[in-house]
Amino acid sequence: MNITRPLPQAVICICILVAGIIAPFVFPDYRVQISILWIMILFALTWDVLGGQMGYNSLGNIFFFGAGMYICAVVQVGLYFDVAEYTSAYGGTIAKFSPTQYFTGFLFGIIAAALGCVVLAVLLSSVLFGLRGPYFAIGTLGTALAARELFATWGWIGGGSGISMPVYPGDPYSRSLFFYFLCFVAAVVTFIFVRWLYSTRFGLAINAIRDDEEKAEAMGVHTKRHKTAAWSISAFFLGISGAVFGNMIGFIEPAEVAFPTVTFGIFMVAMTLLGGKGTLWGPVIGATLFHVVKEVTWTYLLGWQWIALGLLIIINVVYFQDGIVGWIRTRWPEYFGVRVETADENAEVSR
Repeated sequence: MNITRPLPQAVICICILVAGIIAPFVFPDYRVQISILWIMILFALTWDVLGGQMGYNSLGNIFFFGAGMYICAVVQVGLYFDVAEYTSAYGGTIAKFSPTQYFTGFLFGIIAAALGCVVLAVLLSSVLFGLRGPYFAIGTLGTALAARELFATWGWIGGGSGISMPVYPGDPYSRSLFFYFLCFVAAVVTFIFVRWLYSTRFGLAINAIRDDEEKAEAMGVHTKRHKTAAWSISAFFLGISGAVFGNMIGFIEPAEVAFPTVTFGIFMVAMTLLGGKGTLWGPVIGATLFHVVKEVTWTYLLGWQWIALGLLIIINVVYFQDGIVGWIRTRWPEYFGVRVETADENAEVSR
């Protein structure tokens, strides 16, 4: 087969950027839903670093989302008030944050969430990467479930009662725009970073681990180091997304917001599989389609939404095992810059 001109990816990227910038103004009533779409894209991209590119299927990446949320909250509050009094269920400190305090605390909270999640990923990797296959998946799921129970009983950070986040110092319109563009920028930066990452030797190394870890290690690839780095990268961006999402929602509690393993934890896996794991655009396409179906069914088929999502996953597993991108690549390879020679052309060459 010969290589022809590839798809104009730069044009596609520019169109997505323009659409993302104008979307909150064209569809103001759906600003929150589109903001969450960008978070879903970030989820899928970060899960694919480990599950698609490296072949380690994690069911507990949501742990870093929740941990980042709580780390950011503690830093935001702790810079100016006593955290235990702020989160007291008995009506502790009535805290009012000035605009400077809010934005300064939020900035340091995001930084702390990202770096704190990296530290947690490094610590956990020393234990969990001793497991492989389904045992690794179960181990990561157990970590997320254990964290949810731990945070639910930790009174210093509010326990099961949760934490009310500092109030945004502005009107609702500017608040929605502020958090929309934070979600948008976070997703775009994540995409740009992973696109660069996959073009480096690091990308080749984690692909080698996916294909055959023993052979990769025998050829000199430091597998544990690469696995730890890949998980730390995912944790970094998930920590940021948790910090932003917690402030956008305005309230944090362990079960449904910080560590929603049954919803967001499963969604990030399903979205990547739907779009096509191990590909650059698969997580983006899968997250977009999955989120649109989810929002439509939640709005117009309330009570049937889980059935609709279940059917979507079943269709994906039965008919699109390589995901949408994999199916399109097989069906129309020329769209990806690949020209498949026909039988007549092969016969002509053989002469």
